Amino acid sequence: MSRIGKKPIELPAKVEVNIKGQEVTVKGPKGQLTRTFHPDMTIKLDEKTLTVERPSDLRHHRALHGLSRALLNNMVVGVSTGFRKTLEIEGVGYQADLQGKNISLKVGLSHPVIIEPPDTDTSFEVPKDSRGRVIHIDGINNEVVGQIASEIRAWRPPEPYLGKGIRYSDERVRRKAGKTGKK
Repeated sequence: MSRIGKKPIELPAKVEVNIKGQEVTVKGPKGQLTRTFHPDMTIKLDEKTLTVERPSDLRHHRALHGLSRALLNNMVVGVSTGFRKTLEIEGVGYQADLQGKNISLKVGLSHPVIIEPPDTDTSFEVPKDSRGRVIHIDGINNEVVGQIASEIRAWRPPEPYLGKGIRYSDERVRRKAGKTGKK
């Protein structure tokens, strides 16, 4: 049995859920998210709790059960508190600048890289005290926030010898020893 799928989702205050067949809309203080779930999954709303049920114990139903519950929980958390990913930039001359809503990366290329947020619910932040070394990505959709963070990191992933590049704040880069000199 799916332990995650069986857990009910408690709705915080000021969060509304509207279920029309397989389409679920979650509205909260930060915004609104809509998603269509698999037709085999049943989503029920009881006052302030959401539950996901599956029709059988087949393998794909068990997998969909936990997935559907996790996606639904991410929607509720996103519209109530939101999601944040933090990236750190290491390297001489590497930095990020905020230009309106867009972010400009200087990461050792011949030109600055301009990255635009994909929708209005996602925003970038570069704290002034970090001198362009920290980027915060905020949004209500966990998938979009993670995808943007991954695309920014892909411009200059951390390299193992000097550690230069863009990394997640909780990422540990395994460092390698450099060349040893001739004797």
